[in-house]
Amino acid sequence: MADFKKAVEHLERRGFTVRCFDTARQAADYLDSQIDQSSVAFGGSITVQEMGLYPRLASHNQAIWHWEGADTHAAVHTDVYITSVNALAETGELINIDGIGNRTASTLFGHRRVYFVVGSNKLAPDFDSALWRARNIAAPKNARRLKKNTPCAVKGDHCSDCQSPDRICRGLTVLWSPMMETEVTEVLLINQELGY
Repeated sequence: MADFKKAVEHLERRGFTVRCFDTARQAADYLDSQIDQSSVAFGGSITVQEMGLYPRLASHNQAIWHWEGADTHAAVHTDVYITSVNALAETGELINIDGIGNRTASTLFGHRRVYFVVGSNKLAPDFDSALWRARNIAAPKNARRLKKNTPCAVKGDHCSDCQSPDRICRGLTVLWSPMMETEVTEVLLINQELGY
């Protein structure tokens, strides 16, 4: 069972701003109130999609999302970036695995504000179990969703560290603390299962 209290304590100790919400709707309301008349980009994320963030924020911001037809490079120069994580350790590490690098790169550099929206299913007790979750739960589900020809997509069970040309696990990022030149890095913990 996810220990939000422990996660909040460790994230704040590491310098992240943390907000907790009971539902995805409450978290979406918060982001809608915080981001106005700005340029905002979204990382590839089922969580973001399930929250309905793109249409909501696009109504009063310049919104860019490659899932909505924008080029993956278009997000680079926006003020705000919103994504999720493949796993969040209750000890405070945010873990993402990426195939193109647009999502992971945007969490590291270039945006004034970065928001991570994280459902309770993404929490793991410690770094090792969070890394395991990213590789063996999130990655196979994403590979299957993208119809990739990889062992994990076919079996849908675990990472076999394949060398398939379709491999989506090409880069790994771990945020131990907010990046130095990012003005705001917020983690929105949502007490609801969202995404993979």
